[in-house]
Amino acid sequence: MLRRMYDWCIAAADKPYALWLMGAVSFAESSFFPIPPDVMLIPMSLARPQKAWLYALVCTVTSVAGGVVGYAIGALLYDSVGQWLINLYGYGDKVEAFRASYAEYGAWIILLKGLTPIPYKLVTITSGFADYNLLLFVVFSIIARGGRFFIVAILLNRYGTWIREAIEKRLGLWVIIATATLVLGFIIAFRLF
Repeated sequence: MLRRMYDWCIAAADKPYALWLMGAVSFAESSFFPIPPDVMLIPMSLARPQKAWLYALVCTVTSVAGGVVGYAIGALLYDSVGQWLINLYGYGDKVEAFRASYAEYGAWIILLKGLTPIPYKLVTITSGFADYNLLLFVVFSIIARGGRFFIVAILLNRYGTWIREAIEKRLGLWVIIATATLVLGFIIAFRLF
């Protein structure tokens, strides 16, 4: 089953809708969707390493745009949609502490959490809720999300063939590592949030 999903993702890189789908996932992940765009960015970049830069750019732009939607949810709809999303991910009791830390460490929170596997939607919604400066939020989001996606692009563009062979040789192990990283991101977010 893993092999079929992996093969589908690799084959999907050649489809005309793949870039749009990856952009939609990246956009949605920044405001409400639980799956990060890396699940498409990595296989697509492995299939076509020469396009890794384009894929990273699309993920960055759509992630920041989705982040602005997440910011709006926090700023305008926190009492309904924003609070529901935060509670859905189990962070409802941590929001006030996180909001207070924004006054002092807002830039660092956006930069560091935007680079990590910690769910970015938590940062976007809380940034709006905390009334963090929107322009600074966008600038720091571009730096953090662009940094994250372009690091992947650099690695896959340069070492894509070697990485693809390693992944295909031990696909199950890499899926376990990716899943553990994602779960660890949620755990860290829960502890730090």
